[in-house]
Amino acid sequence: MSRKWWISGLVVVALMSAAMVTWSKAEVAGGSDAPAFTLTDTHGKTQSLADYKGKWVVLEWINDACPFVKKHYGSHNMQKLQETYTGKGVAWLSICSSAKGKQGNHTAEEWNKIIAGDGSKPTALLLDEDGKVGKAYGAKTTPHMFIISPEGKIVYQGAIDSKRSADSADIATSTNYVAQVLDAVLDGKPAPVSQTTPYGCNVKY
Repeated sequence: MSRKWWISGLVVVALMSAAMVTWSKAEVAGGSDAPAFTLTDTHGKTQSLADYKGKWVVLEWINDACPFVKKHYGSHNMQKLQETYTGKGVAWLSICSSAKGKQGNHTAEEWNKIIAGDGSKPTALLLDEDGKVGKAYGAKTTPHMFIISPEGKIVYQGAIDSKRSADSADIATSTNYVAQVLDAVLDGKPAPVSQTTPYGCNVKY
C-alpha cells in the first residue's frame, strides 16, 4: 500500500470517527435537561414541552411503516402502554420526524386516520418534519423512547424493551423498560435504569 493511500485511509477513518462522536454528543443522556421544543400536533394545535411542566412525559419516536413499530402497534402493546400511563396522569407524546417524501411521513389528516385505525392512545402526535426536535434529542430509531420528569430532566432514554427484534412474540418475555421506569418513578422510587441502546428503523431525517 502506498503512503498516499495509507494517509487517505487514515483521513477517512478520522472523519468517520468524528461523525460518530458528533452524533453521540447530540444524544441527551439520563439526568440531562430535556431540550425545549414546540411542535404542531395532528389537530393543528401548538404543543410545547413547557405545557407539561409538573407532569411525567413520555416521548415516543414513531414511523408507522417500520417493522419494529408495527411489532408494538400490531400487538397493541404500545396502545396498552399509552392507555395505562396516560390514565395515571402521564403525558404521552408520539413524534414523527420523518422528512417529506421519506418513509413514515404523513399529513396531519393521514395520521389522524392511522390513529383512529389502530386505536392509538397518545396525548398527542406531533409533526417534526424538519427533524429539529429529533436531532435535538439525538433520536436514532423508531421507536426511541424518552421519559422526562416533572422537573424537566430526562430520567430514561433508549429502547422500549430488552429484545431487539421485530417479532411481536418476543414482547411477552422481554423486560419493558418504559413500564419498569414509569412504575418506579410514579411510586416515588428511583428509575431502575436510565439509558439503554435503542433499536428499530433509523429515523428518516
